[in-house]
Amino acid sequence: MNITKHHVVTFHYTLSNDQGEQLESSRDAEPSLYLHGANNIIKGLEEALEGHRVGDTLQVSLSPQQAYGLRNAERVQKVPVKHLLFQGKLRPGLVVQMNTEQGRHPVTVVKVGRHSATVDTNHPLAGQTLHFDIEVVDIRQANSEEIAHGHAHGPGGHQH
Repeated sequence: MNITKHHVVTFHYTLSNDQGEQLESSRDAEPSLYLHGANNIIKGLEEALEGHRVGDTLQVSLSPQQAYGLRNAERVQKVPVKHLLFQGKLRPGLVVQMNTEQGRHPVTVVKVGRHSATVDTNHPLAGQTLHFDIEVVDIRQANSEEIAHGHAHGPGGHQH
């Protein structure tokens, strides 16, 4: 079975940057799971997985435009601290969740004031070329509920 639209794909990955630093990996945990064709993962990665089969391994390098986009200086803004979700002390460099009208989004703290903080709302990996080492572990046909909800269910997917 090849990866095509409406298939649930299970895969392991290791993500590195241009300097060869490992940023993330699923290899010591549960593999990742997504519904192919539903925009559940970055577009460039989904396109690279199209047509692959169980057992395939691939290396994928994505430009910032194919991944999380270029950094936009206009996305640095001052916000009230009450809109940020964090534990411990708020400090520069910390990635926290910010409550917005569209839900929670990760932001990076740039500067901390008494009642407000300057945050960078660009994705933390924006502006970076990303290198993925992928192993396709499983492929199955999505069920009607997964297709209707627009995401995979079960271990590694979205739970209800």
